[in-house]
Amino acid sequence: MHADGRPPLPDRVVRALRCSVCAAGLDLLERTLRCPSGHTFDLARQGYVNLLHAKIPAGTADTTDMVAARVEFLGAGHYAPLTELVAERAAALTGDHGLTVDAGAGTGHYLAHVLDATGTDGLALDVSAAALRRAARAHPRIGAAVWNLWEPWPVASGVAGLVLNVFAPRNGPEFHRVLAPGGALLVVSPGPGHLAELAGLVDLLEVDGDKQRRLDATLGEGFARTGHAEREFTMTLTPADVRRAIGMGPNAHHLHRGERLARLDEVREPIEVTAAFRVSEYRAVEPGR
Repeated sequence: MHADGRPPLPDRVVRALRCSVCAAGLDLLERTLRCPSGHTFDLARQGYVNLLHAKIPAGTADTTDMVAARVEFLGAGHYAPLTELVAERAAALTGDHGLTVDAGAGTGHYLAHVLDATGTDGLALDVSAAALRRAARAHPRIGAAVWNLWEPWPVASGVAGLVLNVFAPRNGPEFHRVLAPGGALLVVSPGPGHLAELAGLVDLLEVDGDKQRRLDATLGEGFARTGHAEREFTMTLTPADVRRAIGMGPNAHHLHRGERLARLDEVREPIEVTAAFRVSEYRAVEPGR
């Protein structure tokens, strides 16, 4: 139990999770999840549970340094306009189902704001244990589980009113499976020109100009797009902020190549940087309709 008497995982999250060995339901006993066949998963001290059975390839999960950079950058409010938009749209999309699943939740920053806006419980899924140490404590109604999003999820079918996907892998079939009929999917991705002023510094990964079409195609026939918004604004970033902006995302895995770090050291003054995002809304539909 938490100090205030709450269970270490929200009841709704426990009911939604499934054993990653046999797919049976789970019960929470003290700080251990157990299925009827006796498979057990202990909660870490920080409150998350690891349901994985195998190691993941190097360079796949967010590292401790990446997580620290993200906490500091987002905590400074640089992406506040996006955070507010995501929470606003989530509140408009959420129906009667009281569970939001964040696929690729990271530190739980966006999920925590969505839970405040919707009053739902939240399940944070991510492959990075370092990130979920933060996510598990980002909001009292979050339960966090380590999992590889490309694999079938250890989550029951039809349990979520909303799936949230912010800068994370998109597994369309699993999105559709865990959503309740008519449930909503909210996808956030970088837009054209995102962090463009930093591209020359470290050869940032390019934003796909055809990303919206590819996103719709990836989700397949199980989703109908119901809304789309773009948000662009300018941030004034200090040299430390610039390092965090680059170091908190996938580009961090490539910083040690070539002269990228040396180029970052050349940033000595604050600079104006563009933030650009796409927020796409979908409803789950039966394929063929």
